[in-house]
Amino acid sequence: MMENRNNRKIGAAILYIGFALLFFILFSRVLYIQATGKADGHELKNEALEKYMRTDVLEARRGTIYDTNGEIIAEDATSFTIAAILDDSVTTNPESPNHVTDPEKTAKVLAKYIDMDEADILARLKKDGDPFQVEFGKAGRGLSNSVKLQIEEENLPGITFIRQAKRFYPNGTFASHLIGFTQQIEKEDKNANVTFETEGQMGIEKSYEKYLQGTDGKIRYTSDLWGYLLPEKQEMVAEPEDGDHMYLTIDSKIQTFMEDALNEVEAQYNPAKAFAVVAEAKTGKILAMSQRPTFHPGTREGLDVNWMNDLVEYSYEPGSTMKIFTLAAAIEEGVFNPEATYKSGTYSVGPNRIRDHNGGAGWGEITYEEGIQRSSNVAIANMLEEMTPSVFRQYLEDFHFGQKTDIELPSEASGSILFNYPLEQVTTAFGQGSTVNAMQMLQAATAIANGGKMMKPYIIDKIIDNTTGKTIVNTEPEVVGEPISKETAAETLDILETVITAEHGTGKPYHIEGYDIAGKTGTAQLVGEDGRYLTGTNNYLFSFIGMAPKDDPELIVYAAVAQPKLDNESGSAPVSKIFNPVMRNSLQYLNIQPDETITSQTVELKDFTGQKTFEAREAYAASGVDPVIIGTGNEIVKQVPAAGEKLLQGEKAVLLTSDKWTMPNMTGWAIRDVMKVAQSVGLKVSYSGSGYVISQNIQADDAIKEGQKLIIKLEKPGSAEEANKKANEESDQSG
Repeated sequence: MMENRNNRKIGAAILYIGFALLFFILFSRVLYIQATGKADGHELKNEALEKYMRTDVLEARRGTIYDTNGEIIAEDATSFTIAAILDDSVTTNPESPNHVTDPEKTAKVLAKYIDMDEADILARLKKDGDPFQVEFGKAGRGLSNSVKLQIEEENLPGITFIRQAKRFYPNGTFASHLIGFTQQIEKEDKNANVTFETEGQMGIEKSYEKYLQGTDGKIRYTSDLWGYLLPEKQEMVAEPEDGDHMYLTIDSKIQTFMEDALNEVEAQYNPAKAFAVVAEAKTGKILAMSQRPTFHPGTREGLDVNWMNDLVEYSYEPGSTMKIFTLAAAIEEGVFNPEATYKSGTYSVGPNRIRDHNGGAGWGEITYEEGIQRSSNVAIANMLEEMTPSVFRQYLEDFHFGQKTDIELPSEASGSILFNYPLEQVTTAFGQGSTVNAMQMLQAATAIANGGKMMKPYIIDKIIDNTTGKTIVNTEPEVVGEPISKETAAETLDILETVITAEHGTGKPYHIEGYDIAGKTGTAQLVGEDGRYLTGTNNYLFSFIGMAPKDDPELIVYAAVAQPKLDNESGSAPVSKIFNPVMRNSLQYLNIQPDETITSQTVELKDFTGQKTFEAREAYAASGVDPVIIGTGNEIVKQVPAAGEKLLQGEKAVLLTSDKWTMPNMTGWAIRDVMKVAQSVGLKVSYSGSGYVISQNIQADDAIKEGQKLIIKLEKPGSAEEANKKANEESDQSG
């Protein structure tokens, strides 16, 4: 018994000593940590601070893209992403919860504001796994401030918003392949934190990323457990540097003329491709460029159809528009005599025969001037023979065919010159076999329009540093060659004018009342997937390149349409529906006055009521009248002006069909033409101002019916700019 008692005393003593030793060790450890602030080599203070120190990104605003007049084309706008906090631990006061307490009510309310079904929202709010918070995918991103405020007014517990910058394109579908678009790219840092960065994905947005993107800033602060800034704690802020601002050479009004014209052609002819470009003849500035198919840069709708910028990246056989430069070379070499004659029809190249486009029948013995007017391949072949192929090959280089223009856009095609064999040399001279891109054609045309000086096309006017306001990039017009003399350029323009004015000229549909146009049509064969030329009346690239006014060209417009669905019409029909309104409206907008000395021929209208729509359209176009077709019916029920009345060539005449009347786009029209539409349908017209139409209350392609009220606003060319300038001056004086 005594022995057991002694054993217990010894055990108690050992236990006491063990606890005392452990306490001493712990006490010493605490004293050491207090004295040094370290544990196992770790700075505890720093780690505690790091645990509650948060770093958030201050997102830089992407640079704004403007047109040449300072109109916004692309800019950053504030948007919000909605999130729902599900973890109830964030709520410290049950009477004021910070998490979602009623998922059913929350889902029902949110369904009114975001594009997501109530059931899908509820499923997110009841997501398995007890997530801290959830978001709502695409439907919950990109919300405007007004939508955010509306949701906040619903007082839904647990609903919060994350502020983000969103790229905004106020004009919608507008030079989309040129401007490009941006996308939020998900990125993960070394601490596995996920952030989103905006990056350009196409066009200017991609090519000039280094100027536009800016540099994000940072904010570091001490927070509580839930991430909120603690009171009396200092923030450490590194301010963001916003992106630089870009000014393009694009003019939004001219671009709008082009978009409207392309829309009309796409709707009426459903082509595989259509593209057009407008440039200043004397500088090479691109004032407008677009294509179909296209896409909306904000939603990217339509982008899956065609990613390529057809005006830069697409190479194709130009067809007879190439004859412009063969003609200019022949004039420069002194081998073109407009009054000399030749036998049209066919031309032999070894065992091969070159044929004129009427099946090789030709038009008998005709002058070379008439050969150009009729777009004779045989005339071009004879001219090539006179100047010799080797000389013409040098002109192709002088006009920079087969070379990139180096316009400030990615992935430019260089085209290719096939010139090894006699047949290739002849076909290249009239635009077959060799390939080009639209910028090369435009650049070469500036030499014809600009007294022999060839101007490099460009799209960037200037770039402004966001911080200093200084111009860091400034593009000046650049002469890249002088392939022909001033005298040759003038004579070439004179000949090209007759392509439009001569009785048998292929360019008659491109006549514009009041303006002398010089230009050339083109019909190019297209190569199929099997490498062979396609057959069929629609399987061509129809084009026209025109310069105006002829005696001192200010503008060049190049338009092309591939594989349009023609209804007994010529290929010039869809192309002229792009070229004519774009050239006419642009000249008027730029206040380039019509030549009052021009004497237009009058046309007496025939009676087309009861006849087929396509027959009336063709007859009007052939006579030089601009037909405006109202509706999609196959039969004409009314025409304004009536049969027997006389119009000047180039004037509009309205043909009312039997079905589905829709409003045409009247931008740039004179009021007399508006009244023709009103008379044909029975619309009540109210208008203000004078000059040409700038707005209409019934939008293009909207259905119309008899008795509707049409409200038109007119404006003289240049008046808007003068008014804005005056307003700015008054503002400066008063401010």
